[in-house]
Amino acid sequence: MPYISVEGSLPNRCVAIATRNPALYADLAAWLREQRLPSVSIWPGDRFPAGVAVVLTSSDEAKSIHHAHVLEASEDGDRTALLAAVRHALGVGRPNDELIVGIDPGPRPGFAVLAEGRTIAEGTLETPEAAGRLGSLLRHRFPGHPIRFRVGRGDHLARDRIVNSLVPLHRPVELVDERGTTPRGHRRPRDAAAAKAIARAEGEPVHGEATVRVTAGEVANLQRLSRLGSGGSFTIPKTLAQRVLRGEISFPEAIAEGEARYGGSAPAAARRGRAEPS
Repeated sequence: MPYISVEGSLPNRCVAIATRNPALYADLAAWLREQRLPSVSIWPGDRFPAGVAVVLTSSDEAKSIHHAHVLEASEDGDRTALLAAVRHALGVGRPNDELIVGIDPGPRPGFAVLAEGRTIAEGTLETPEAAGRLGSLLRHRFPGHPIRFRVGRGDHLARDRIVNSLVPLHRPVELVDERGTTPRGHRRPRDAAAAKAIARAEGEPVHGEATVRVTAGEVANLQRLSRLGSGGSFTIPKTLAQRVLRGEISFPEAIAEGEARYGGSAPAAARRGRAEPS
């Protein structure tokens, strides 16, 4: 059976799943099918067929796998950095390729990871602070690779929160002018496309953490959303809204704190359909 072709990979190269853990095997096999990545299955210790570019196995079995490129995986582990490492191996990436991570700022930032101009991972982050976790995971999966982060200048709140999550990683961070990087279309695909454009554009280096500044208009808008989110039962105070905007707590946590503080009892239907910043 011919291998499924994958953008950025070479023909007849595949991923091997080598584990005796049935739950991990089932999880990885389903994930690789979902990602349309070519794969084969072998028992740990058996000879690898030609064309195996990378091996996925458990942390307990990794030492028994004799292959140049072995990646440890777990059932509940993050898949974004793992996918980037797998695609990099399938595309015959070099051990010193620089990874460039483009991030389109927003409450749920879009991101794209490029290696030598090829996209090896893309998607949407749940929060601006999740950019730091993504960077940490990439650093773990690509220990010998330089990593550079490029963040769009738009949405100053999300931008500054993203920058502050990346600075502790001690990797270069740049701010990129977003003009011309955001295409038309639905929000989520547009975010990833904008992130790719940001990754490909040189920016201005960042030196140190940013000061997160919250405007009165942003506070007022979040208070308005809190009234919608509570079904009209209450409005969160300015101090609580500022904490949400600075990323100290989530919007649902602010609503829950407001309910506890003011004794609000939003209707069940309103709680199910709470408005959140988008």
